Amino acid sequence: MNLKPKKKLGQNFIIDQNMIKKIVDCVSINEENEILEIGAGTGNLTDFLIKKNPKKIYLVEKDKNLTQILRDKFGEKTQVFNEDILKFSKSNLLTNNSIIFGNLPYNISSQILTKFIYHSEIFKFKMLVFMFQKELADRIIAQTNSSNYGRLSIISRWKFNIKKAFDINPNCFFPKPKIKSTLLIFTHKNKIFRFNNPQTLEKVTRVFFNQRRKKIKKQFNSLFYKNLEISNKLNIDLNLRPQNLTPEHYFNLAQELEKL
Repeated sequence: MNLKPKKKLGQNFIIDQNMIKKIVDCVSINEENEILEIGAGTGNLTDFLIKKNPKKIYLVEKDKNLTQILRDKFGEKTQVFNEDILKFSKSNLLTNNSIIFGNLPYNISSQILTKFIYHSEIFKFKMLVFMFQKELADRIIAQTNSSNYGRLSIISRWKFNIKKAFDINPNCFFPKPKIKSTLLIFTHKNKIFRFNNPQTLEKVTRVFFNQRRKKIKKQFNSLFYKNLEISNKLNIDLNLRPQNLTPEHYFNLAQELEKL
């Protein structure tokens, strides 16, 4: 198959058969699971997913040429949508047993992740199995007090438990990217913090991390009008820096902001 990957779509096709099998085998798939694959490309991952005999496989592919290749290759074994995943709205296809796979385009991978974070009540799923650039994955799973810890680390942990499965060598892809990729698995938390508007958490983390090297007192005062009762209630030292606060601190701050 003589295909030239499109750089503007962030296309890096996974081609290593052993690695593809390892990815598919890292989660349990049976006839009760629907599969949604984001950016199915040439169907290399799809081939292995079909062998697991899931209930249904849906493929979302933005590239029109690849969409036709997928339809020709798999026929009625899959249902293919020629759509941008960021605009994809067919949430009725998914259930609490659905598993969403994605070798995510590097240029929009964080946007795809946040779509499923903010709309997890609309898009039902059991888990997300996503490949990211290692650099971005390191930010997602970063712990408090680390240099990679930031807004994405906090927002990702709002609803999900996150497990790093393994790193993936650039040689497993075509074209070969410059850095490693990482496979992350996201599963739902049993209990989450509730907000009237999820954008409140977005706002709190943005204000605090806009000055990540500074102590948080100034950012806190700008949001909470110097209301020290809130910082005392949450046991937050205003001489700390943004990366020193836990995700739970930010969840609590967002809840307090909504009460003002």
